[in-house]
Amino acid sequence: MTRASLDYPFATPPESSRVLEVAPGIRWIRMPLPFALDHINLWALDDGDDGVALVDSGLGNDETKALWEELLAGPLAGRRPTRLIATHFHPDHMGLSGWLCQRLGIELTASQREWLFGRMLWLEDSEEFTANQVSYYRRIGFDAEQLEGVRARGNTYRARIDVIPVRVVGIRHGDDIVIGGRSWRMIEGGGHSPEHACLYCAEANVLISGDQILPRISPIVGVWPQQPEAEPLSLFLDALDRLRELPADTLVLPSHGLPFRGLHTRVDELKAHHGERLDKTLSACAEPVTAGQVLRVLFKRELDAHQMGFATGETLAHLHHLMRHGQVLREEGRDGVWRYRRA
Repeated sequence: MTRASLDYPFATPPESSRVLEVAPGIRWIRMPLPFALDHINLWALDDGDDGVALVDSGLGNDETKALWEELLAGPLAGRRPTRLIATHFHPDHMGLSGWLCQRLGIELTASQREWLFGRMLWLEDSEEFTANQVSYYRRIGFDAEQLEGVRARGNTYRARIDVIPVRVVGIRHGDDIVIGGRSWRMIEGGGHSPEHACLYCAEANVLISGDQILPRISPIVGVWPQQPEAEPLSLFLDALDRLRELPADTLVLPSHGLPFRGLHTRVDELKAHHGERLDKTLSACAEPVTAGQVLRVLFKRELDAHQMGFATGETLAHLHHLMRHGQVLREEGRDGVWRYRRA
């Protein structure tokens, strides 16, 4: 199966509670998500004669737990789980990490910043958290109705997590993890999350890309209330350059969508996409505008509250990138709202 210049060697994903071998000793698991993006891909890697290492956990809910029980009693029966590796802290990737580690008697492996950020957000239930969210989005230009929605939703991360483990086996960029006699190198991503772990096996010519590179959609690159001055787009583009150093025919195993070949092409497409977004953002700042006004230039479709949060973060990521490069200036108006204009 092909689309444009990407090659999709597996046209049909496995059903939930089933597995599909995509390369020797590498199995594909798919779990449902209750969002517009309705699935996540997880991976099971043979680890010795009877072991299996798991990559990502799925969302922290009862449905995903039940599907894991079916997998463990079915396709993975007789395999001894050896570790759980989390690519990053987002709830569809780390949501069941604590439950799985306890259920299977294994340790969580993740980069330190991803584990810390997930652990921090999972534990966060203070009034200050919500107050910071509301204050941040007020300065962005959200109206009273939108701000009330922010206040009512509170900490949505916490609601989608079962448990984040109290400890972690830390990995960082360049580390080699030996699984089943094969070395998987940790390549640090960025922009989508603090210290995203991509895993590359040169022997198999396989990249587990997590959310860092996806075949059909652009990963979310956003600015969030916890780090309101962040500039994540540069981190994301730098990570794409690191991934482009891998062979062009690498089999990419993404967290969403189908496995594909055409890594260099997809990197180039994503960089071009953000280049176009930056051009549109800069043009939108000919006169002083709020982030919300720029958002409506970048996102033409109707957005629900969930999507609006992501779109706001994405819009700010492009504005902050232009600010960093001296192309856009930010000023606070008398109403306390930030406005952006071309330098």
